[in-house]
Amino acid sequence: MTLKAVKPGSVGDRAEENLVFIRQAMERSATFTSIPGAGGVAMGVVALVASVVAARQPSGDRWLITWLVAAAIAAIVGLVAMARKAKRGGGTLTGVTGRRFALGLAAPLVAGAAITYELWAIRTFTVMAPAWLLLYGAGVLTGGIFSVPIVRAIGGCFMALGIAAIVAPPEWGNVWLAIGFGGLHVGFGAYIARNYGG
Repeated sequence: MTLKAVKPGSVGDRAEENLVFIRQAMERSATFTSIPGAGGVAMGVVALVASVVAARQPSGDRWLITWLVAAAIAAIVGLVAMARKAKRGGGTLTGVTGRRFALGLAAPLVAGAAITYELWAIRTFTVMAPAWLLLYGAGVLTGGIFSVPIVRAIGGCFMALGIAAIVAPPEWGNVWLAIGFGGLHVGFGAYIARNYGG
């Protein structure tokens, strides 16, 4: 019986394989830390202004347009602030943890957009505020699994406000949106800016 000689791989090949494995393990265990505190404060200010403007609108359609414009502005502010914070930290928004955070956040937001369209189509505006708070909270909570614990707390607070908005009188919708998208973003944004590097 003869034994075949096994040709050992080069040390360089094994080292490269080990580095790839280590990098992938680190990416899987890393947290997404590019949540911008200052950007959150700015998003909250946009929402507070929107709540005042929306409360003065003469129709449900104009109320909805006010909030949709505010949401678009806040989303741009948030993305720019995230990109800047990631760049300062030497990271990127397109890394594994960034993509996981975005996927966790995106699914409830897409559901929220679809529900908003249907509620608009059947002319039911009063349900929008609780739905937005609940779904945004669900998205932040889900995406927050890949981030620091405070992000999950933000998501939970949004969901709690959504539940409160369900049991409150329907005409309080603007108040709940101001507390949630305005107050929570400003408060938690300031906390994140102070404790998590901007």
